[in-house]
Amino acid sequence: MRAAFYDRQGSARDVLQIGFLPDPEPQCGEVRVKVAVSGLNPSDVKNRTGFTGAPMPFARIVPHQDAAGTIDKVGSGVLNTLIGERVWVYKAQTGKAFGSAAEYVVVPAAHVVRLADSVSFDTGACLGVAAMTAHRCLFADGDLRGKRVLVQGGAGAVGNAAILLAKWAGAWVAATVGRDEQAEVAGAAGADLVINRHEENIAEKVKAATNGQGVEHIVDVDLVANIDVAVACLARDGIAAAYATEDAGARLSIPFIPALRGGLAFRFVYFYTMPEVSLQKAADEIAACAASGAYRPTIAMKLPLDQIVDAHEAQENGKTIGKILIEL
Repeated sequence: MRAAFYDRQGSARDVLQIGFLPDPEPQCGEVRVKVAVSGLNPSDVKNRTGFTGAPMPFARIVPHQDAAGTIDKVGSGVLNTLIGERVWVYKAQTGKAFGSAAEYVVVPAAHVVRLADSVSFDTGACLGVAAMTAHRCLFADGDLRGKRVLVQGGAGAVGNAAILLAKWAGAWVAATVGRDEQAEVAGAAGADLVINRHEENIAEKVKAATNGQGVEHIVDVDLVANIDVAVACLARDGIAAAYATEDAGARLSIPFIPALRGGLAFRFVYFYTMPEVSLQKAADEIAACAASGAYRPTIAMKLPLDQIVDAHEAQENGKTIGKILIEL
């Protein structure tokens, strides 16, 4: 099979290669998926560059956790009737060397989810890391129907997913952005209020739009930088869920007395350590959202496998808005 891979950590242009590798074979409890589209995430870039300082866990790595395609082979213990099923894939490269940036990927049967016929492979390849992270941030603490949500970074992959899922669940949603093109993306996803964080006071806008009450829930792309805004925006007993940082050594300082008086809570979400039961719940509900037609992710670009370096560089420079996909 054709695949992208790297044998050492470094910049995309220095280490990513395209070549032929043996076709993988599914073992007990596994399925093989013929990949139609592979989804790129920031964590794929961080693994390749060695963001956390950890060494490569395998001598050769085929990157990418997300994909959509068709099951073409199953291992023992898996029903043959799954062959031919359209699916989306998550955790394709977790705990193993070969992910979804290849013509075929083998994953546990539990990590493939049926993709409704009405949902494109492009959308399916967006339903892994970003959507499941957003789901955990939003729903780990209960139902959102009739609640108010603030999404910090509403044009990012997780932020965009959070808006889509929160609106599908019946919440009122405010979202922050940094520029006009991002405002269009957040608005198209269904945000009821879009705030330019560079030009407007976020807390004032949120309080004005909620009759001074604030929001019950925040999904935050950078809680270290936004902690004061979070405390100012949260309603009584509100929850802020954080899922990212650009600094591996970042430390979070919470203003204790305001948080204490507000009864505030803080949740931290890391996709790769989510409990299995949470992953399954997220997969079921995200699949239902997509099948309903309510999940319409913004796709920044779709490139062929031969241009995977360009895709990784686009993910790193942060100038694109939306998901970056690789077509196999």
